[in-house]
Amino acid sequence: MNQVVVITGLAQGMGREVALRLAAGGDVVAGFDMDADGIAELQKELDRKGSTHLVEPLDISDRPGIAAFRDRVLERFGHVDTVLSNVGIGFFGPFEDVDLEKALKCLEINVIGTAAIFQAFIPSMRQRRSGKLIAMSSLVGQVPFPFESIYTASKFAVEGLVESIRYEIEPFGIKTAIIQPAQVSTRFAAKIHHLPPEGSPYRERAKRFIDRDNELIQKATTPEQAAQRILRVVRSPNPPLRSQVDAMSTFFLFLNWLLPKRIRDAILLSHMNIKA
Repeated sequence: MNQVVVITGLAQGMGREVALRLAAGGDVVAGFDMDADGIAELQKELDRKGSTHLVEPLDISDRPGIAAFRDRVLERFGHVDTVLSNVGIGFFGPFEDVDLEKALKCLEINVIGTAAIFQAFIPSMRQRRSGKLIAMSSLVGQVPFPFESIYTASKFAVEGLVESIRYEIEPFGIKTAIIQPAQVSTRFAAKIHHLPPEGSPYRERAKRFIDRDNELIQKATTPEQAAQRILRVVRSPNPPLRSQVDAMSTFFLFLNWLLPKRIRDAILLSHMNIKA
């Protein structure tokens, strides 16, 4: 049965690929992204496919805008089956040097943005006693990575948020799921990789981390491949709480569950070439 699916952050990357595949399968796509040019291109492509959709430029931090978007979606389509919170930004750098005002923006977008879109659609799902909330987390939502302390904190928070609200909303027939990608071959990491300044005690190891990350991205899962796996979660009537889209996430999460912390840490530092 076709669904009405809301997706945030769908102008580029995985979100865009998921939206296009849903539309190709006859599902209704509604969503927003602050990238107005990307939204315009996506809208043209959805129009060419003859799909039913409502996509528009909107900032996830615009709370009144989200409420108005929700009202337009429900007025036009009557209900929403699934909400995929895909919007997010990265954050890289030694914690000692972190600009905490910029860190607040990351937490606002990644954590409160997820909370905002979920909160907007829970009431209508609760009244129908049906729905699904899916949060895009990350491998670092359970396996913390060095030089990504703020991003890691945001994804730990997203996972805690979903696990907590799950107890509240499951009695009303609302399912929850978390997706945990590690690396996907997009420009996501390149946008945040900035070396610490000359003279920083962290510069040499941060450079090794960036070089290794860039090397891994070349072989990483593509947005198209990731979208296929995300689609399985979106279309599942009863998805697992956690799913991965790439082998690296599955491998590291398995080690995180299986091995003592000392050994896990040694593997991580060796894998990212940052052993001191």
